[in-house]
Amino acid sequence: MFETLVVQPIFNVLVAIYALLPGHNFGLALIVFTIVVRLALWPLVKKQLHQAKAVRELQPELKRIKAATKGDKQKESLMIMELYKEREISPFGSIGILIVQLVILIGLYNGLSRVVRDPNALLEHSYGFLQNLSWMKELAGDISKFDLSLFGVVDLSKAARLNGVTYWPALLIVAGSAIMQYFQSKQLLPDDKDAKGLRRIMKEAGEGKQADTAELNAAVGRSTKFFLPFMIFFFTVGLPAALGLYWLVSGLVAYWQQALILKQDETELEESIPDKIIEGEVIDKKTKNTKSKNTSSKKATAKAKRKKRR
Repeated sequence: MFETLVVQPIFNVLVAIYALLPGHNFGLALIVFTIVVRLALWPLVKKQLHQAKAVRELQPELKRIKAATKGDKQKESLMIMELYKEREISPFGSIGILIVQLVILIGLYNGLSRVVRDPNALLEHSYGFLQNLSWMKELAGDISKFDLSLFGVVDLSKAARLNGVTYWPALLIVAGSAIMQYFQSKQLLPDDKDAKGLRRIMKEAGEGKQADTAELNAAVGRSTKFFLPFMIFFFTVGLPAALGLYWLVSGLVAYWQQALILKQDETELEESIPDKIIEGEVIDKKTKNTKSKNTSSKKATAKAKRKKRR
């Protein structure tokens, strides 16, 4: 079922792009495929980003709940779940897109690994209507015309590091994908210079001080911006460069998507501020006028009393 429902559709979308793309460059087809996938995931990306922001914005309220419950973990958990329910926030809302991306990556890896082993797999595992395309018919007559490279410069079938041999073009792609993952994670994290690091929290816990859940979650979140790039580099360095190229382009598009969504949120916030400011100014002016009238009347009353005494 995984083969039929996941691997074949993903692989055939890539094959269709490759067969229809002018020049029939497989590396370029993989880049276009990645952009199409990321754009298709736009609704999930937006939902994930808003969920992540909402959870971060709840941190002050989570601290207040912790202070109010005074160590009662059961009461604290119930109040936190009520808060999530009230704000319509799912703590695991960002997992969906990660699962989808993982499924796509596994499906893509299965398809590409077959093509790397035998280029004829491009024809054998493609749908019948794709095999009738002119370029696919040409490949059926001479499979040597298939070139698994990026513009003839980077061999996408080679790994960055395999059996002690380093393929530098692929290594640059893998390093680039890890760097983009770092900036992608950093883009979503708040810049809090006073926040405690994970090492400090663990040290304080070892000394008997109870760790604050909100501080611990924030510290773990910040550590992922280093952990995820390392894991991506570690896992893709021994795989065909095609997977590294997919992850690099995916990271670039994801960074652009996140920047755009964050900018939209800032614009919406700025548009809502002027009304609040004007409303506040009106209230403030009314308050000042009322105060000035009260002050004037008090002064007049005091003056009249002094005259009567005289």
